[in-house]
Amino acid sequence: MMTLCLQMTRWDEILTLPVQNPTILEFSAADITWSMVEGWKDSMDRLALIPFSRVGDFVRGESNNKACPTRFHVEARRRRSPTMTCKPKVDGILEYILYWCSFGPDDYRKGGAVRPSRSSCGKRKTPAGRPNTKRGCVCHFIVKRLIAEPSLALVIYNHNKHVDKKGTPCHGPMDKMAVGTKAMFAPYISDELLLEVMSLLYVGIPVETIMQRHTEMVEKQGGPSNRDDLLTHRYVRRLERKMRRSVYELDDDDAVSMNKWVENNQDCVFFYEDFSDNDTFVLGIQTDWQLQQMIQYGSRSLLASDSKFGTNKLKYPVHSILVFDQQKNAIPVAWIITPNFTHGEIHRWMGALYDRVRTKDPTWQLGGFIIDDPLTDVRTIREVFQCPVLISLWRVRHAWHKNLMSKCSDFERRSMMSKRLGEAISSICRGNGDIELFQAFLEDFIDCSGFVDYFKALWFPRLGAWTGVLKTNPLATAEVASAIERYHHLLKLRLLNEADESIYQRADWLVHKLGTKVHSYCWLDEFSGKDSFSRYWRSEWKTGPNPWQQGLQIPDSDIVIEGNCARVVCQKHKDKSHAILNPGSELALCDCSWSRKGNLCKHAMKSAKVCRDRGLAPPSLALLRYYQALANVVHCPPNDSVICDHAIAVAVSVRTQLDALLSATNGSSPDTSLFKGPQSTSDNEPRELDVQEANIENGSEVPADEDSDEDSPACKKRKPRGPSDEDEIATATQVSEAESSQATSLRELDRCQDSPAPQERVRRETSDGYEGTAVMEISDDEEETAAAQITQPSESENSQATCVQEIDRNQDSPARQERGGR
Repeated sequence: MMTLCLQMTRWDEILTLPVQNPTILEFSAADITWSMVEGWKDSMDRLALIPFSRVGDFVRGESNNKACPTRFHVEARRRRSPTMTCKPKVDGILEYILYWCSFGPDDYRKGGAVRPSRSSCGKRKTPAGRPNTKRGCVCHFIVKRLIAEPSLALVIYNHNKHVDKKGTPCHGPMDKMAVGTKAMFAPYISDELLLEVMSLLYVGIPVETIMQRHTEMVEKQGGPSNRDDLLTHRYVRRLERKMRRSVYELDDDDAVSMNKWVENNQDCVFFYEDFSDNDTFVLGIQTDWQLQQMIQYGSRSLLASDSKFGTNKLKYPVHSILVFDQQKNAIPVAWIITPNFTHGEIHRWMGALYDRVRTKDPTWQLGGFIIDDPLTDVRTIREVFQCPVLISLWRVRHAWHKNLMSKCSDFERRSMMSKRLGEAISSICRGNGDIELFQAFLEDFIDCSGFVDYFKALWFPRLGAWTGVLKTNPLATAEVASAIERYHHLLKLRLLNEADESIYQRADWLVHKLGTKVHSYCWLDEFSGKDSFSRYWRSEWKTGPNPWQQGLQIPDSDIVIEGNCARVVCQKHKDKSHAILNPGSELALCDCSWSRKGNLCKHAMKSAKVCRDRGLAPPSLALLRYYQALANVVHCPPNDSVICDHAIAVAVSVRTQLDALLSATNGSSPDTSLFKGPQSTSDNEPRELDVQEANIENGSEVPADEDSDEDSPACKKRKPRGPSDEDEIATATQVSEAESSQATSLRELDRCQDSPAPQERVRRETSDGYEGTAVMEISDDEEETAAAQITQPSESENSQATCVQEIDRNQDSPARQERGGR
């Protein structure tokens, strides 16, 4: 009875321990606070509770110990079925794993002890543990997954020193006998080097070239300093042989082969459901490298969706989730494979993707999600990621552009049709048009039967959904469209390049190639040392910046605008130039080879930027929708006066900093005209949004540190919103586009004197690499009107974020006093 009471007391103390989940990708014992709990035979156990899903991160972090690098292997494991008929005990174990340092527990040194079971067993084809590395290390820890808390792992780490049974260091820098041997380093190469070698092999780099570059790097740094520097030609050759012998067809039956692939690759599968009576097949793939990219570039930033790749060729289309790196290139961070007719069921896998990221980094929060299909389940995205949803027109523009070039041979007619389509989209986004614009377009160009028939058959049934989403959702910029379009093109080159097209009807081939070759090319895109292998360049490689970045490198002097046509001097051959029809339009046409394929080219984007800078074209639709959203949000009354007070304080502080910055850079007084309040309009005139553009000298823009994400409300998790709030979320999104590197747009909201506006709110959210600034200026000496000044920074960034700052004026108004009384 006494023993039972002590046991219950022990487990009560264990289950009340805090669950520790460090916010770093990999963590070790030094990052955890350990607790001492009484164990068996009056001993004290050193233990801690962590999420079971992060046990692998703890093992990798503990293996990468700089003081004593090593690798931990599973020495023993026991599992119990989660479904049991008997009543579970409080100390019941669902899974037991014993991790031991790979330099132990056996000792193959002279005079060392070896377990009898190891010496008597026969020789295996693949011996476990490398006997020559066994040096009797006693460092090990135990992981227990409890029945009472299956989501938690109890880590018992009593032997945390890398010593032998005598208590002396047996490997690593502290072992004097290990100096000059491999025992100084970890027994295996790191996962990063293994990924690098495998990726280089998959993209076609020979073994000899890989070893030559590696040897040159080691010699350059003065000799080996870690285990990765001891990479051997034999090991790389063995990896290359393993790669060549790998096959995708694990079974003649495609479904059985898929199940086997999922069982063999559990680490890179975040969601899987097979066909059933109620649901269809869904497979979500995300490797560790993709998860790291999602955490690094997706936090406080954007995710984008390429939802319909391979719908005409593949058995199961590929849905890609993308992030954008520092150069604004798209990186796939997840692939979802599902039948075409289940495209809209994203609620089945999106929660699993979000939970996987949040498990790795609990502070991860998304800034915005970009969709490319109006039928996408927007409500699910908002509920899961708690962020605004934007729509990208890249798929519509690409399809229309491509078919105009192929189905309409008349040059002048093609120009007129593209202009009409661009005007129709612009009118709908501005709220001045509907689907009737496209009906009039079909009637006016009935003689162009090729494109008109295509438009009626494929696009006219979808225009209702597109029109609705364009009126309610913010728009993504051309920079985002260019990045997604380029990724789509590269994925086509890397995936759909098989000689036998019948192979496209097998799902096991698809997942195998995505996880091997396509993944390797994506890794190579971000590899800083890929220039060393440029002699093996292929068309599948991504080289240079995206078309948007290339367009920014074209000097303005090389742009000549003549009416409805623009000329851009070719940067490679200065004696040639490219003609752009309808510059500044959403559907501009260029005569370059990249544009003929329906893509956004650097010439069209540069000419559009120059037209807008010179006032020859209106602002982009993305920027216009931001102004409309900001004007609508300003009039939304806040629910809490405390929020208003805080917003006013923040706005005044930001305004003071901007005044000081401008006065310091321009040499003028802080009372610059840029921040003067707008003049009130006549009583009989309605409130309008007066857009004025002012050029500011170089250096007068707001620096990034003054618009950081740490102080932004975008870092705060918002409450779920119902259907009635969806429009408010969407209209609260700020979208800035890279249109001018030295120009800043000043937006003034006229004040309405008739209707009191005691409460005004501007919601502001920013994301890394996608920034915008909203500054509200409040005049205390006016009681019935609120002056708002919104300063938009240079549109050189592809920011797709939301401005949220709430401002309540007229502190002496009755409404304010009533709230204060409550």
